[in-house]
Amino acid sequence: MGTVAKALELLDLFSRARPALGLSEAARLAGLNKATCHRLLGELQARGFVEQAGAAREYRLGPAVLRLAALREAAVPLRAMAQPMLERLADETGETAHLSALEAGRLRMLAWAYPAEHVTRVMMADTDTLLFHATSSGLAVLAYLPEAARAAVLAEPLPRLTERTESDPDAVRARLVEVRSQGHAESAGSFEAEVHSLAVPLFDTEGAVTGALAVAAPVMRMTGALRGRIRDRLIAAAMELNDQGGGAVPPDLAALWRGAMKG
Repeated sequence: MGTVAKALELLDLFSRARPALGLSEAARLAGLNKATCHRLLGELQARGFVEQAGAAREYRLGPAVLRLAALREAAVPLRAMAQPMLERLADETGETAHLSALEAGRLRMLAWAYPAEHVTRVMMADTDTLLFHATSSGLAVLAYLPEAARAAVLAEPLPRLTERTESDPDAVRARLVEVRSQGHAESAGSFEAEVHSLAVPLFDTEGAVTGALAVAAPVMRMTGALRGRIRDRLIAAAMELNDQGGGAVPPDLAALWRGAMKG
């Protein structure tokens, strides 16, 4: 692994659940010796990508990350476009709506909205990464990845998070066939035991999958009527979001979505 890759891996250690890191913890998590880790963090700090704060002098993300994030959002305002739609989805379904984006081979949580209707709801604040095999968003994206990328994901260990997590690659592949035939993905109790979610993929101008739009509800509240309402609202929102962003939806999927909306 080159120096740049190692430095980027250090940046990738930060998350909502882990906003600050000491040197020893960063070295352990990155699999680096402390001297190398200290040198890399020093270089990142000199360029504003990390900074040290507090009495323990822990590292946290620096202002340069905010600058790049702002430039990205200005060029491709996905979050700004999606937030009003997420809020509308949450209101229409009465459940948590969220958006994820494909980033360096991982599916990252980008934005979410909570419904006003229920106090008991699926919370997303501590979720940074959605596993491909264990979430509806992951399955929606995985179904439309190029075969080489899909094979790489399924070649990795697929951890079992709950009793309902499917960890057999062949079984996951079978699920992906269902996703493509239905036009949406569904997951019940496989990421968190009490969560049932539906998701649809999003695409860029070249037709490459870029992420997913999803709605998640407590299992106890998911009825056939709610499931149908979530599916219909998700499809309508995804069609609108893809149109706004110039996303090229694959023709077979677009036909499925049009058929679902007419039905």
